[in-house]
Amino acid sequence: MNRKVALITGASSGTGREFARIHAAKGGDLVIIARREDKLNELKQELEKRYNIKVKVIAKDLNLLQAPVEIYNEVKKAGIQVDYLINNAGFGGRGYFHERPMESDLQMIQVNIVALTSLTRLFLPDFVKRNSGKIMNVSSTASLMAGPLQAVYYASKAYVTSFSNAIAQELHGTNITVTALLPGGMETEFAQAADLVNTPLFAKTVSPYVVAKKGYDSMLEGKLNVISGVSASQRVMIGMTPLIPKKVMLKQIYQMQQKK
Repeated sequence: MNRKVALITGASSGTGREFARIHAAKGGDLVIIARREDKLNELKQELEKRYNIKVKVIAKDLNLLQAPVEIYNEVKKAGIQVDYLINNAGFGGRGYFHERPMESDLQMIQVNIVALTSLTRLFLPDFVKRNSGKIMNVSSTASLMAGPLQAVYYASKAYVTSFSNAIAQELHGTNITVTALLPGGMETEFAQAADLVNTPLFAKTVSPYVVAKKGYDSMLEGKLNVISGVSASQRVMIGMTPLIPKKVMLKQIYQMQQKK
């Protein structure tokens, strides 16, 4: 039985919750992190009862600069060895960059980039010391292009993919792998929170379970980049991205994020 421990951020809903369920179904213990402690406790009760595993709840707001260190210290104090680090927390926001609240975009950078980087930096030395562990950073297909009307979100995900790939190479020759998961549009709270409901970008969505399952399995296999939750036509478009003139691509993405 797999008793490995997975630490998952953004575990209260969407793909984060599905990652937790998938890992628990394999007999693994969990450290689940999000702001909403009530949602985390509901998930804890569900998984411990169903799978007879251990789930530690840590309610933290990753908007706060000190949160990653507090998480790491709490995990160490509890004597928990994290085997899989799944940096799933993140959010977006639609609108013209010059009109959006600056605080919202700075918080997006804090969660999508700074917290993810900090948690990776805190836990990775432990992985290296014992020469084992897996990291999955949830990026986005948005990381492969620029995103007018979601300028900061797309840029933040470009960072996640680039960062993940770079440290994956640094760890080449070890038993540690780093996987970037690049989902398309999903049936989660993300679209509503990012004001993307009723845009062409989210006209077709997939179940977060489908994305989480492919991501989790790919992490176990040590894959580098994994695209999931996109249609055949979207996959073709993604493949053609480097060949399409930049201004044409920018206009297309801009139009896809307009309200109907």
